[in-house]
Amino acid sequence: MPKGIIYVETMPASPDREAEYHEWYNDTHLEQILSVEGIVSARRFAPTDGNGPFIAIYELDCDDLDAAARRMSEVKLTGLDNISMDPKPIPHVYREIGSLGP
Repeated sequence: MPKGIIYVETMPASPDREAEYHEWYNDTHLEQILSVEGIVSARRFAPTDGNGPFIAIYELDCDDLDAAARRMSEVKLTGLDNISMDPKPIPHVYREIGSLGP
């Protein structure tokens, strides 16, 4: 079965709402996204220098990777006012082409 990821960059709606953004993302948003068929796990990362966007990696285990990304847009998401929409987050889908390790 093909495997891949969805990669998304986001920023808080404003710097003073960063703590609220992380709480919402970790406690609500990840669970909403994991309800999508084909998305099997989610991880978030912060830049080590504190500058730039935060990223989320959603791991896919399904036959149609692009369909999983489309299904993300069909989920009724709450709390999106926590995310900056300038620029608007765009999910990028990648298929796995190699791996090493467990």
